[in-house]
Amino acid sequence: MHAFDILGDPVRRRLLELLADGERSAGELGAVVQEEFGISQPGVSQHLRVLRDNGFATVRAEGTRRLYAVDPTPLREVDVWLERYRRFWTQRLDALGTELARGKRERRTRGGTDSPDTAGRTDTAGTPDPSKTAGRTGGRTGAAPSGEATGGR
Repeated sequence: MHAFDILGDPVRRRLLELLADGERSAGELGAVVQEEFGISQPGVSQHLRVLRDNGFATVRAEGTRRLYAVDPTPLREVDVWLERYRRFWTQRLDALGTELARGKRERRTRGGTDSPDTAGRTDTAGTPDPSKTAGRTGGRTGAAPSGEATGGR
């Protein structure tokens, strides 16, 4: 089977997502996938078998438990295949990074909210900072400002 045939199934992708966090037992994997996808335990076992037989997962016995883990080899092959297409999104992400930096620079030069000395001021729409106005309305919402007692009023 081709790697994308394996990864094309949402149940198998979810199993790999769970395994990306570390080794898990077949029972743990089955419980999550059965609840999320409404499939039977034998169905989960079939998906685990496809991952194992095609090199995406390894399994080892620990007593009566079967512990699964990701085998990164076929994922590296997918990464190599994707390399020729990466330029399509890398350029856009680079452009986004440039625009974000430009926006931060412009806000700093205008005295916007990115500089530390603007804490507590109103935002660009003129809305007061709620943490600075909470005590003015008569009721308290949240923690008391520093230096102010919370009880006894």
